[in-house]
Amino acid sequence: MATNDLRPRRSVLYMPAANERALEKAKAIPADALIFDLEDAVAPDAKAEARERACAMFVAGGYGNREITIRANGIGTQWHDDDLAAIAKAGPDGVVVPKVNSAADVHAIEAALERHGAPDRTRIWAMLETPVAMLHAEEICGASERLNVLVMGTNDLAKELHAQRVPSRQPLMGGLYLALLAARAADKVILDGVFNDIKDEVSFAAECSQGRQMGFDGKTLVHPSQVEPCNLAFSPEADEVELAVRIIAAFEEAEREGRGVVTVDGRMIENLHVDEARRVLAIQEAIAAAEG
Repeated sequence: MATNDLRPRRSVLYMPAANERALEKAKAIPADALIFDLEDAVAPDAKAEARERACAMFVAGGYGNREITIRANGIGTQWHDDDLAAIAKAGPDGVVVPKVNSAADVHAIEAALERHGAPDRTRIWAMLETPVAMLHAEEICGASERLNVLVMGTNDLAKELHAQRVPSRQPLMGGLYLALLAARAADKVILDGVFNDIKDEVSFAAECSQGRQMGFDGKTLVHPSQVEPCNLAFSPEADEVELAVRIIAAFEEAEREGRGVVTVDGRMIENLHVDEARRVLAIQEAIAAAEG
């Protein structure tokens, strides 16, 4: 999680903006963030109505501490410009834009938001879904301070790569790691892609675990049933928190006593371990604050 934007984004749930009942139901779903979707979940003849509904539902509120974003239709589509104009006026926490492939795309999104009066709080969430995007991830991350989240579009990436969809996700790893490297170099948040088989709970849990091990901050989701296991997977475990507390305490005690060598459970502790421990505690505190 980026140090300049430390808030939990363990679970980020797509909700179809064409479905008013679904948007209302989302008020009670314990996801860290919601994406009101104007793109894939909305038929062409319902786009305008969904846009109006998504913006109105955000403005009306009732979502508590959840971060609310709206996914626009892609650059170059007939709905994109009107989506950005309406989203800018509504001022949600973020605008999610599909298939961002270059710094120029980010600049165009930023210019549109500013032209239509978007508040500073409305950040850009760039979806990286193509080989081109993976190869330009670093320049995308550095294109704007308003951009603070990368969202991996793993379904489209697999399609573009002509890759087989296997549980290990090995065919996608090159692209995922390029995006992860770029996000960490630029201090951005990065979210893993969706898992489509909502009935396969075992494989979903395994993919969440894999994503956390790789370094993702959270995961985008397609169904409310995925929220709680995702929150669990991307939260620090009790033993991680306990160890972090002991590492910091041991390091601070050694500093007070002027000792240069610190060990915890027989392991040498260096500054990097203390930094990692402080990050674990900061994440835990952010989760507690959001849930409180």
